[in-house]
Amino acid sequence: MRRVRVVLAIGVVLALATVGVLAQSYGRSRRSGPQYDVQGNTEYDGRFVFVRLRYATGFGGYGRRGAPWSHDYPEGEVHFTKILEEISLLRTRTDGSNVLSLDDPELFNYPIAYMAEPGFWGVSDAEAANFRQYLLKGGFAIFDDFRGPDWDNLQDQMRRVLPDARWIELNGTSAVFHSFFEIDHPEALKIPSIYDQSLIPTYWGIFEANDPKKRLMVIANVNNDISEYWEFSGTGFFPVDLDNEAYKFGINYVMYGMTH
Repeated sequence: MRRVRVVLAIGVVLALATVGVLAQSYGRSRRSGPQYDVQGNTEYDGRFVFVRLRYATGFGGYGRRGAPWSHDYPEGEVHFTKILEEISLLRTRTDGSNVLSLDDPELFNYPIAYMAEPGFWGVSDAEAANFRQYLLKGGFAIFDDFRGPDWDNLQDQMRRVLPDARWIELNGTSAVFHSFFEIDHPEALKIPSIYDQSLIPTYWGIFEANDPKKRLMVIANVNNDISEYWEFSGTGFFPVDLDNEAYKFGINYVMYGMTH
């Protein structure tokens, strides 16, 4: 097992180097627009597809970077899926990602869904009902890129989705942090330097029947933005060791969701 982990570690270093080259060739600064040929949604064909959840919002959040659900799109998932393909046996779509609404029946074709900026999220009755069934039938949701009072809104919206659920704080002993890489100290991944550095990242989950011994259905990266690291990996905007750690979190989330 130790030898396998060494091989995997070497694999992720090589994959990260590949993404670094890609980012330098195709990446963008904060002043330029995306330079990726993103094909958009595709019919289900059995490949792993990064699914980003789209939502309407009445709370603002539009502007230079677009709607809040689209932050870090598409670079974040383009870089991440290339890493995932390089170091795993998943058949992965690497030319983009799918963007789906929470009430879209197509969501049930994909076991993992990602939402950015849930502080701006407002869920409708139809979306809550569909998302509830998605999670109860085996779906796994990742909430990322939010800070401070946004956490309150995420909890409010999830009460509409899963009224009886309660959030449980996760730590280095949680199974999700050991599904592929060993992340003994998740708190060590600090919030990107563009944010208030006094914010302390924490990780929270919702389990089936509120039982930590059962399946984790939802994970929330409170006071963090791991896809910001993915978006700018290989550009030198953030230290490479933090980029690497952020990839490990995402890969662990995917592997956990695919195996539970």
